[in-house]
Amino acid sequence: MADITRRFGLRHLRSAPTAHIRHHKRGRLAHDGPGLSFWYRSLTAALSEVPVNDRELAMAFHARTSDFQDVTVQATVTYRIDDPAEAAARLDFSIDPDTGAWRGAPLEQIATLLTETAQQHTLDVLARTALAEALVDGVAAVRDRVAAGLAAEPRLPATGIDVVAVRVVAIRPEAEVERALRTPAREQIQQEADRATYERRAVAVERERAIAENELASQIELARREEQLVEQRGTNTRREAEENAAADKVRAEAEAARKVRLARAEAEAAREVGAARAEAQAAWLRVHGEVDDATLHALAATRLAENLPRIDSLTLSPDVLTGLLSKLGRPGPETRA
Repeated sequence: MADITRRFGLRHLRSAPTAHIRHHKRGRLAHDGPGLSFWYRSLTAALSEVPVNDRELAMAFHARTSDFQDVTVQATVTYRIDDPAEAAARLDFSIDPDTGAWRGAPLEQIATLLTETAQQHTLDVLARTALAEALVDGVAAVRDRVAAGLAAEPRLPATGIDVVAVRVVAIRPEAEVERALRTPAREQIQQEADRATYERRAVAVERERAIAENELASQIELARREEQLVEQRGTNTRREAEENAAADKVRAEAEAARKVRLARAEAEAAREVGAARAEAQAAWLRVHGEVDDATLHALAATRLAENLPRIDSLTLSPDVLTGLLSKLGRPGPETRA
């Protein structure tokens, strides 16, 4: 909206660069262009303000497909007024010279024109399209058809309107139909999820079975090794016993051999000693046989004295002494001879 101020009974208008101002004074065009600023008298001025910027028009309308299903189409049309003179001549863009407000609603008229035109082409497309196809390919088909229809609409160039772009945001069925259409997909997704769950469980069971088999194989291997260990220990014990028995046998044989040798040596020594004693005894007897009786008596007395117990005192009676002296003085048989 233009900015209008009052000074000394005059009016001053200042417009934006995106607004095209047309000023007629007494039926003649005094000012024409965007972003103008000028003084004027409100009693003699006729002002029009035409926006020349790009404007977005959002629209939503209902349509029916070939299988009699209601859908809601959401679209956006971008347009601009490229011929402000034509637009001001065809539509009421006049503004109040005192306030700068539009006297009519020109943008609503343009919106109605664009919406009805787009709706007409949309209905023409969807009426020949089934609901499933419309939901899949309907957006592109409706967009192309609406763009082509607006470009071919003769009222738009005549009004100075240029359509810049057409965008179809969505084509939606009714809520119940949409839920019904989603059900198969949801069921399929749920089936896929269940299948994935079952496969995951099967993989988990298979992994648990593999783990159990590994544990069982480990236990079997451990038992086998324990059996080998016990067998090896028995073999070692048996071998140790055999070695100990062999060692005891060797020791016993060595001890027996030693004892035999010792016995043989002792026997040999005893034999040698006996022979030596016999020889000494024979020599002793031979020597004794060669000496006389007196010598033998002296030797006997000497031996007797050596073997007698210790006598501290000896008492000889006259009878004993007399008999002994008589025996000593008696000559032996050899003396008599």
